[in-house]
Amino acid sequence: MNSIFLSIVQYLSKSFIKIKINYFFLLLIFLFSIPVLAAIDTYQFSDNETQQRFQKLTHELRCPKCQNQNLADSNAEIAADLREKIHFMLEQHQSDQQIIEYMLARYGDFVLYQPRFSAKTMWLWLVPFLLLLTGAIVIMAFIRWRIKTTHSESLTKELSIEQQQKLHTLLTDTVEKHK
Repeated sequence: MNSIFLSIVQYLSKSFIKIKINYFFLLLIFLFSIPVLAAIDTYQFSDNETQQRFQKLTHELRCPKCQNQNLADSNAEIAADLREKIHFMLEQHQSDQQIIEYMLARYGDFVLYQPRFSAKTMWLWLVPFLLLLTGAIVIMAFIRWRIKTTHSESLTKELSIEQQQKLHTLLTDTVEKHK
């Protein structure tokens, strides 16, 4: 009887392990399939021009939550909400400028990939040129300084008349010896 009981326990433990493994793999499949269920935005447009405007606006406007990602590419919930708002505003026949002004009023200049030139954003546009100009001035000053020091060193290295005569005699003597 003991042997039968042991064999039944062994059989059940093996089948229980198989069931655990099956449930484990099922759980893994479920967990890795969740991203597949992510929503894909589908919008119905009244005409092709409106759809092109939607594409243009969602590529020009930045997601307020994401770092350096436009509304078209972002998976953030706020980006989905803003795409929906843009679609709604386009279907209400609002202009691109009105939509951009709405986004600017709500989220500030950050939503624009290319910020406007204003008093607040002037440094964004001018600093690169100022740095380039400063670098060019520093390089020009270094070149002039280098030319000046090289020229002054060559003047101080000129030989006196006596030294030139000694050098000439040494050179002529050496040439005559080798002939």
